[in-house]
Amino acid sequence: MEIKIRPGLLFDIHTIADYQVKMAWETEQLRLDLPTVELGVTAVFDDPSKGKYWLAEANGEVVGCLLTVPEWSDWRNGTVLWIHSVYVKPEFRKLGVFRKLYSHLRTMVETSKDLRGLRLYVEKANHTAQKVYEGLEMSGEHYHLYEWLK
Repeated sequence: MEIKIRPGLLFDIHTIADYQVKMAWETEQLRLDLPTVELGVTAVFDDPSKGKYWLAEANGEVVGCLLTVPEWSDWRNGTVLWIHSVYVKPEFRKLGVFRKLYSHLRTMVETSKDLRGLRLYVEKANHTAQKVYEGLEMSGEHYHLYEWLK
């Protein structure tokens, strides 16, 4: 199976939003409102400074996606990309879809003068995802995430 990585396009909005609703339910048993998520995804396309979607395709079908969100790092005088909203269709898991998405992003960072690294956060109980990230030489040793959400 060949996996191709490409930027998300306007016609992908519904697919991306659908995957985000599924991901929120799977990982947190959180029911998201699809029309609200579609507006949120659309906002990224309307304002590229918010981020960029990356899609994995196999045989012309979108089988995975993620969002990168830029964060300026004054320590590094460059941008760190946060990986958000990772979703791979269940029947395509453990086939290298996320690995291919991650590899694409890592190559972008390695060849860019302005990009400095990749970061992501993961649900504490999602041990499967943590093992995947550790297998890609990502480290969870430096920071704990704290948040306040309205």
